[in-house]
Amino acid sequence: MPIGRLEHANLSVTDPERSAALLKDLLGWKERWRGESMMGGRSVHVGEAHDYIALYTGDHVKGEYAKGNPLNHVAFTVDDLDAAEKVVAFHGLKPFGHDDYEPGRRFYFFDWDGIEFEVVSYE
Repeated sequence: MPIGRLEHANLSVTDPERSAALLKDLLGWKERWRGESMMGGRSVHVGEAHDYIALYTGDHVKGEYAKGNPLNHVAFTVDDLDAAEKVVAFHGLKPFGHDDYEPGRRFYFFDWDGIEFEVVSYE
């Protein structure tokens, strides 16, 4: 049976530079690539050597997404949940939904476009 892992997710956002700065600060990621998109618009890719988030924008991207339409949230693990929460607040976003259940502690936040993120620590 093949073994796989998530290679990337491509999210449409209104300001890829702003979103990239958040993810780099929150997760310690680096910018992997930026440039014009093959289908118009532009992208910034942030992540690690084998996985990343592609942050895409174009003239048609307006943001204001509704939760669950079609994406419920994107989740990340961190080694220091309290420090991660401070980063989210520093970027002007509001953490909510703090909880502690298996497999770890967590909180959620919406970005500027209405995309929901979950941040979890297994520590």
